[in-house]
Amino acid sequence: MPRTEDRLDQWLRDAHAMEQQAVKMLDGMADRIQNYPDLKARITRHAEETRLQAAAIADCLKRRGTDVSTLKDMAGKVMGLGQAFSGLVVGDEIIKGSMAGYTFEHMEIAAYRVLVATAERAGDIETRDACQAILKEEEEMAAWLAEHLAPTTLRYLEREASGQTAKH
Repeated sequence: MPRTEDRLDQWLRDAHAMEQQAVKMLDGMADRIQNYPDLKARITRHAEETRLQAAAIADCLKRRGTDVSTLKDMAGKVMGLGQAFSGLVVGDEIIKGSMAGYTFEHMEIAAYRVLVATAERAGDIETRDACQAILKEEEEMAAWLAEHLAPTTLRYLEREASGQTAKH
């Protein structure tokens, strides 16, 4: 039966892979956004936060005497790249991307809440604190996306109705 410490290490590796996936997804979307400067700026900022989050998780793993999972990281990057490229084939990429980003943020929020509780139980206060800091950033991004979903949608609809490029 796995020990709490083993689960913590496993879930930290999962979180690191999730952040690798998020970086690819965020970078891919930000690179294509042309007509939504506020969204592009926030996604670009969150991509940088996400890189730092991945580094913080890697530091936690190293301090705990283990390492990231190369296989999980690679799978996460491939999935993120696939998600980023999927926008190329839809006519409403900015809307689908916003919805996907909002959903992904909530998955990350759940993952970090699990990590905070597990690190607390394992007595690893440094990892708990790192995960709480990341959780706060994920909650802030989710709140920003929630606040901007309707305005982004309206801007998309206005651009589309006027014959302008609305996709991205």
